Amino acid sequence: MDEEYDVIVLGTGLKECILSGLLSVDGLKVLHMDRNDYYGGESTSLNLLWKRFRGSDKPPAHLGASRDYNVDMIPKFMMANGILVRTLIHTDVTKYLSFKAVDGSYVFNKGKIHKVPATDIEALRSPLMGLFEKRRFRKFIIYVQDYDENDPKTHEGLDLTRVTTRELISKYGLDDNTIDFIGHALALHRDDRYLYEPALDTVKRMKLYAESLARFQGGSPYIYPLYGLGELPQAFARLSAVYGGTYMLNKPECKVEFDMEGKACGVTSEGETARCKKVVCDPSYLPNKVRKVGKVARAIAIMSHPIPNTDESHSVQVILPQKQLGRKSDMYLFCCSYSHNVAPKGKFIAFVSTEAETDRPEVELKPGIDLLGPVDELFFETYDRYEPVNEPSLDHCFISASYDATTHFESTVTDVLSMYTMITGKTVDLSVDLSAASAAEE
Repeated sequence: MDEEYDVIVLGTGLKECILSGLLSVDGLKVLHMDRNDYYGGESTSLNLLWKRFRGSDKPPAHLGASRDYNVDMIPKFMMANGILVRTLIHTDVTKYLSFKAVDGSYVFNKGKIHKVPATDIEALRSPLMGLFEKRRFRKFIIYVQDYDENDPKTHEGLDLTRVTTRELISKYGLDDNTIDFIGHALALHRDDRYLYEPALDTVKRMKLYAESLARFQGGSPYIYPLYGLGELPQAFARLSAVYGGTYMLNKPECKVEFDMEGKACGVTSEGETARCKKVVCDPSYLPNKVRKVGKVARAIAIMSHPIPNTDESHSVQVILPQKQLGRKSDMYLFCCSYSHNVAPKGKFIAFVSTEAETDRPEVELKPGIDLLGPVDELFFETYDRYEPVNEPSLDHCFISASYDATTHFESTVTDVLSMYTMITGKTVDLSVDLSAASAAEE
């Protein structure tokens, strides 16, 4: 172990694995260590789930075989044309993965679940709006679809780097109800701050949603790997190895060493020290360089049926906008099943998650849990969210932020790419051939 590396990465969570892969592909000498004996900080089988929440490792037989469960503890769907998929293709890690389209994308509005209308045709069919509102919404959707940043003719005289989202939407006379699902279910904003920010970001997010939806002709813009997200860290581990990266699991302690100037200079485990120029890690490895910024509350349900009112979808995301619930932040409902090989035949796994505003997840998550119908088992937990407070240019430590409550990857991968730029001074080229990540055959 007493070699010198360009970068030592601690923790095999998804963010750390993507960075390790990107840096290896760049030709850096990378050592990747984890104190656990398994890949991927947060993906687990039923036995481990049962042990974590029920204290025994003998789940009841009616739930099926433990090995048939691949429960992602941080479940997130991927936008088919989103940044994560582009990053996966850029590193060529897609050859180790099979994806499958997600069946449905829904939004909670006035006490009911509705399919998110993403195109002008769907807009006219949607029960979310009355007849006149549909026409106004359709006009707005067509403006967004036709908008091209580089072609002023499509801007209709508006400078979207200056005009706020609220000003743009008010030009079309849309009501608050419509604005709510545009902002939260199409543009995937997490709260209402976006209304007062330049509209360009929201328009780009809506275009990404529509392009991703068109890509697989499915009922949603999302895809998800067969066997769950636990496949991703393993795929990146393989990729890193191809480029000469070294992986070491089950390394206790992993203590970061600093030189006289306070710069990270190595990592010690079991009395041996590997030297390095930079350290990349999750918040748990350097707790004195992060601060708590919030808390996520979530419920995990095992069920024997799809979520009601989602057209029998075997995989689905439902967004419950904050305003519909009288909250400060949105609630997310994620459901996956045996059709993505994450549970035994006939079983469904649902997650309800939100940024915690109280210390009572059972009460706080009730609006989402009420949408699930009967459940076989229900687990609750909260976890703290941390973000780094150090100055990487001084201490050479690059720390990822904890995962948020969203059920899609766009915010996670943005963090990864900004870390990559801080570490290397370069940006990742994301102009890739998207067909390289094709959906698995049925």
